[in-house]
Amino acid sequence: MAVNTATARLEQQWRDILAVHARTMCEIDRVLHPYGLGASDFEVLDILDAESPVEGGLCRVQNLVGRVHLSQSALSRLIGRLEKDGLVERSVCVEDRRGVWVALTRKGRDLHAEVLPLQRAALARMLTEEQAEPSVSP
Repeated sequence: MAVNTATARLEQQWRDILAVHARTMCEIDRVLHPYGLGASDFEVLDILDAESPVEGGLCRVQNLVGRVHLSQSALSRLIGRLEKDGLVERSVCVEDRRGVWVALTRKGRDLHAEVLPLQRAALARMLTEEQAEPSVSP
C-alpha cells in the first residue's frame, strides 16, 4: 500500500507541475497576444536577447532546441514566422553549412524590451499564486 501511496503522490506532484505550466503559458499567451506574440515566441526572443545582448549577435538554432521545449521542426517554423514578422534574421553558418545562425533584429529587440515587463509580471503573478495555493494530496 505504501508503494501505491508514494506512486499516487508522485503522479499528483507531476500533474500539479503540468497544471502550473499550462496555466502560466496560457496567461503569458493572453498578455502577449495584443503584441502578436505567444509564450513560445517570447521564449525565443528572450533567449536570443540573453545569448547575444549586443545588436548583431548570433546564436545557433541548434543551441535553442533544448531550451525552448519545442521539436526542432516546430522551432524552425516558429523562427520562420518571427523572421517573416521582421523580428529575427537567419543566416547559414559558414563553418558548418548545416548550421543556421539566428539573430534579433532591431525590431525584435525593441519588441522584446517592450513586452519583457509584461511577461515577467505574468510569471510573478502565476508563480506567486501557485505558491499560495497548496496542492491537494491524495
